[in-house]
Amino acid sequence: MDRNTLFGFLLIGIVLIWFSWFNRPTPEQLDAAKRYNDSIAAVEAARQDIAESDAEQTQNSIENLDAIRSDSARQAALVNKFGAFAPVVEGTESFTTLENDLIKLTLSNKGGQISQAVLKKYKSFDQETLTLFEGKDNSYGFLFKTGSRYINTADLFFTPVAVNDQQVTMRLKLGDNQYFDLVYSLDADSYMVKMDIRQKGMDQILASSTSDLDMFWKQTVRRQEKGRMFEERNSALYYKYLVDDVENLSESKDEKKEISNALKWIGYKNQFFSSAFIADNKFEWASMESSVMHESPDYLKKMSITAVIPYTPENENPAGFRIFLGPNSYPLLKSYNNSDEKLQLDRLIPLGASIFRWINTGVVIPLFSFFGKFIDNYGIIILLLTIVIKIIIAPLTYKSYLSSARMRVLKPQIDEINARYPGQDKALDRQRATMDLYSRAGINPMSGCIPMLLQMPILFAMFVFFPSSIELRGESFLWAKDLSTFDAIYSWDTYIPLITPYFGNHISLFCLLMTVTNILYTKINMENNGGGQQMPGMKWMMYLMPLMFLFIFNNYASGLSYYYFVSTLITIIQTYIFRKCINEQKVLAKLQENQKKPRKKSGFMARLEEAQRQQQAMLREQQKRKNKGR
Repeated sequence: MDRNTLFGFLLIGIVLIWFSWFNRPTPEQLDAAKRYNDSIAAVEAARQDIAESDAEQTQNSIENLDAIRSDSARQAALVNKFGAFAPVVEGTESFTTLENDLIKLTLSNKGGQISQAVLKKYKSFDQETLTLFEGKDNSYGFLFKTGSRYINTADLFFTPVAVNDQQVTMRLKLGDNQYFDLVYSLDADSYMVKMDIRQKGMDQILASSTSDLDMFWKQTVRRQEKGRMFEERNSALYYKYLVDDVENLSESKDEKKEISNALKWIGYKNQFFSSAFIADNKFEWASMESSVMHESPDYLKKMSITAVIPYTPENENPAGFRIFLGPNSYPLLKSYNNSDEKLQLDRLIPLGASIFRWINTGVVIPLFSFFGKFIDNYGIIILLLTIVIKIIIAPLTYKSYLSSARMRVLKPQIDEINARYPGQDKALDRQRATMDLYSRAGINPMSGCIPMLLQMPILFAMFVFFPSSIELRGESFLWAKDLSTFDAIYSWDTYIPLITPYFGNHISLFCLLMTVTNILYTKINMENNGGGQQMPGMKWMMYLMPLMFLFIFNNYASGLSYYYFVSTLITIIQTYIFRKCINEQKVLAKLQENQKKPRKKSGFMARLEEAQRQQQAMLREQQKRKNKGR
């Protein structure tokens, strides 16, 4: 890049900075915007508080009616309390089933909602049928405003009509030609349930000025896996903006948040399964909350949302939703994207930041799926995947070893330079002589680090892939009964401070094997780099990281520890192969030949040496001044 180009970029940068500064809003404008947004949020929050309070009063009012004995008086009290909704306040709870080969849904006439969802192809960690939720674990509904009161549909009794194998209509019958329907449809071989709102005559019950409808959804997320610590760490409330990316509340702590921007979907996720409401149109506003249930052995978190959706009483089909109730399988969730709509439900699966995610989505998952078509044993699939990855990065591993070999054969000359320029006062001379040696020998000191850095994205990608891979769930290999969680070979019940909360009450065998192989590789690597003789006092620090792996990975998926164990073992084998293939005498001869050749310095090296000379001259001048001062 020439000087003119650099100058052009500089001018563009100055113009952009000036434009941003000149067009920035004034403090008065910022305060006005903040007051406006705060007032809108306050109004919505107050509205939801009133709605929730009145919804609770609805149930309390229903319970208070039990004290009224007279039928006529009771009916009058119902009409007085609930107006047009009085006919559906009382009833007997009954259930209707909707199912296909993948999922069984039980719908309750109380609230017209899905009261139980069972995934037929999966089991919980205790080998029971996997139930996402049932009964009071899950509740949702809508809040109608009539006069000064909110009516909660979750407390009203619907009537099942038009029931068949693939569709159920839950009808809130309010009068002649007046009803509010929730129409549920379930296609074959699908985890996606369609819920459409259909209505008639609601414009005679609700105010004509009604332009939206309040909706709530609460769920107590069940524990489904053996490794509670890790499952809890991977459970969160997710949401997608209508025209933006997917975000989530904190996985580790309680959090509340209000979203004033439009949302497309809201989902409750645990490690391998999710429930999500996807609006056909949008959620205009939402208040959401997530809290951790540390003391409960069967539940992980409580999640809830209160949202606003567009709605008019005159519209016979005012709103619709798709409800996803199923596994966090990347191919499945990705399949819900189409050319017109990018739902990004696959973002429910934590596959890492963008720099790592593309490795998983573009390389690892396709390979994993390809091997899965021909092989049933996922231990063998992980082994094959590891071998393929090690073959792909073998050139980088070779370059890294070759760089270590070059540095190792030059060590006698480096030692000679260190002996020639001892002490801190000659550090610059020592550094300059060392850099000059590298330059003459044609060695880049960073050449060994760059291949290792290029491998880091793969290591991090695999770190997030295995704990998120539902394909490993329930799959056994050797002694590991479930590759998606830890493989304990020894467990205890006693709570040990600092140990139990982080390490757990068990020892995982694959994690132990991974630690041993990493210690062995560290020893081999130190020998290759001459570290054993160069800094014996630092040896323990080199072994500290492998030992930390034992504590970090003891609760992780055994499939991940198995992958790292096999990967490190292959690296050790590669190291011995490279050692046999690389003749260090020839490497030294080549470097010595390079030193004899006239070598033109690069611009960077020339500037570096010039800077070193200037710094050295400045230090000498300072030393002279000190001597004169004495």
